[in-house]
Amino acid sequence: MRYFIAVAEAGSFAKAAERLHISQPPLSTQIKDLETELEVLLFERSTRGVLLTPAGNALYAEARSVLARLERACTAAQRADRGEQGALEVGFISIADYNVLPAALKLFRASHPGVEVRLHELTTDAQMRELAIERLDVGIALGPVHDPDTRFVPLLRERLILAAPADHPLVLSRKSMSLAQMSSERFVMVPRALAPGLHDLTIAYCQSAGFVPKIDQYAKQMQTVISLVSSDFGFALVPASLQHLQRTGVRYLPLRPASPYIETGAIHRRRCANPAVPKFVEALQIVARSHQEAPPQFKLTKRARTSVR
Repeated sequence: MRYFIAVAEAGSFAKAAERLHISQPPLSTQIKDLETELEVLLFERSTRGVLLTPAGNALYAEARSVLARLERACTAAQRADRGEQGALEVGFISIADYNVLPAALKLFRASHPGVEVRLHELTTDAQMRELAIERLDVGIALGPVHDPDTRFVPLLRERLILAAPADHPLVLSRKSMSLAQMSSERFVMVPRALAPGLHDLTIAYCQSAGFVPKIDQYAKQMQTVISLVSSDFGFALVPASLQHLQRTGVRYLPLRPASPYIETGAIHRRRCANPAVPKFVEALQIVARSHQEAPPQFKLTKRARTSVR
């Protein structure tokens, strides 16, 4: 088809062969084979060159369209192989909406506009299930993740902070909070089955302060946890980035002694067929680095640090 179009546009076998960087005999053979296969005469040949026959004119119009579509198809296949086209199913925990996800989405879409990103807000355990049955390509989840078929790519390490009812007597006028003073208070938590890493870290931290937390309410999502805190159902230990969720009736305070770190990471199948996954993980890592390098929002003054000691 390309040879045919070249001859039709050049009006000469010799000129077409020159443009195609081939010798004339194989070009003439290709056109003759095409005419034999179609059982039509495509060119009227003369010493002055060649002219398209009515059959040749009909083929020329369609051939250009076919080749244009073929080139688009080849480009699409190459873009899909590079992760620049197609669809990406992304799961995320609610915390991610307050740290890495918004900026990573903006960065990824700017560099991969041909990829349709479909977002699914899911707990860590739900993401693991969806990854296993290949309904998710990549997720943003809380660590640790212990699954031989799943890769966990660390993104953020952030301390737990206290989410407290704003008018509770314990927190009035305080800039930080001693965990030991919370021993008799009620707590709101995410069930262990949904976020075992966060649950176990919270329990261990409270035990290190000499008590086991009294859990009065459980909630599946962090937004619900904060809503319950604002309604005076209890206190909660949450990742520091959640302080960006401003809710009336809630105060966020750093804890002492220094609270442990909770880790957020990207998860995906080790045998991942979607080439857009590493590109999206790379965007998450770029944004996470900028978050990790940023100074923490909570900063005790020199005077406050002295009083803590």
